[in-house]
Amino acid sequence: MTATATTLLVAKPELEEEHAEVIRATLPLVGANVNEITQVFYRNLFSNHPSLIRDLFNRGNQAQGAQQRALAASIATFATHLVDPSLPNPVDLLSRIGHKHASLGVTEESYPVVHENLFAAIVEVLGADVVTEPVATAWDRVYWLMANTLIAFEKGLYDEVNVAPGDVFRKARVVGRVDDTDDVVAFVVESSDAEKPLPGFRPGQYVSVGVVLADGARQLRQYSLIGTPEPGHLSFAVRRVDAAGDAPAGEVSSFLHNNVQVGDEIDITVPFGDLTIDTEATTPLVLISAGIGDTPMVGILDYLAANSSPRHTVVLHADRSPSTHPLRTDMHALVTSLPNASLDVWYETEPGDARSGLLDISQVELPEGADVYICGGNGFLQAVRAQLQTAGVAEDKVHFELFSPNDWLV
Repeated sequence: MTATATTLLVAKPELEEEHAEVIRATLPLVGANVNEITQVFYRNLFSNHPSLIRDLFNRGNQAQGAQQRALAASIATFATHLVDPSLPNPVDLLSRIGHKHASLGVTEESYPVVHENLFAAIVEVLGADVVTEPVATAWDRVYWLMANTLIAFEKGLYDEVNVAPGDVFRKARVVGRVDDTDDVVAFVVESSDAEKPLPGFRPGQYVSVGVVLADGARQLRQYSLIGTPEPGHLSFAVRRVDAAGDAPAGEVSSFLHNNVQVGDEIDITVPFGDLTIDTEATTPLVLISAGIGDTPMVGILDYLAANSSPRHTVVLHADRSPSTHPLRTDMHALVTSLPNASLDVWYETEPGDARSGLLDISQVELPEGADVYICGGNGFLQAVRAQLQTAGVAEDKVHFELFSPNDWLV
């Protein structure tokens, strides 16, 4: 997170006391019904604006309800922080949302559309007798405090990369494709316009990749960047998401695996994302990942190796087996190239020289005062977060990236 962005988010908006009293009184009721409210909201939003579900929102997450739960949790969290003087502004929450919005090209014109459909859903679920004028006014105030904070932050993100708000998409040509594992492919792309090279990035950032599917829908997904962050080329790895239980197969990951080859063209955004290291700092680093969650960590390691960084760096990774470990060779080579780095890996099967079973932080020594970066599935992140708390790692030293919507980390 840059200093400019931090400044924009740290200052906590003030909610007038008459509105705060209403929010405190109604927050339990809204919280108890917030999942239904968000379901109705998205139903109305997509009915009124069908292009959003085709061309912007992740259809897989919508089908499973993941995005609805994440929206519900974020609104409830922001309201809770507003009315509790002891709580700071939820900077990490707002930063994650803002970077994701910027990577999708969201602009301030979207917020009135969300407002209209969200408040119609609140009235539909709770009833007009409950949503009186004072209640509607108070929650309207909460919404616009959050929206205006995000609008300003997102404008700052656009300014930092020298683009107009929303103008984040570029045409890119695939110049390299490597089948890394059975279900992971790494792509290298460059700008289709030689006079407008793709920008550099901060280690740990991601891009949105857009493809047009068989039904004509343009779907977007985010992929962490790997390789050195100089302008010109961008590299990212994609794990194919297969159908499992009620979860559908990944539309974009499957399309990229099955259809995109060297010479093909895709849509790609300029980089965003706040799981970035302070490149001026000298504090130790702990990079913890599972599965395809190691991609931002490899991006960070690429940067450290390119700069022969002397920082004490501890890398911890968990996977099913060596054959499913994405970018395994790269990770080992990068750690070996650093003068003060170590790597511990846990495999559930075929561990060989690695550790066996699930990642266990108690089996390794963490450097004092380290900044800790974590990326993986929701269950993995929750487990690691609990282990770090047990180990006495301060909350403000722990940084997360999520590859799916969540309703627990906010």
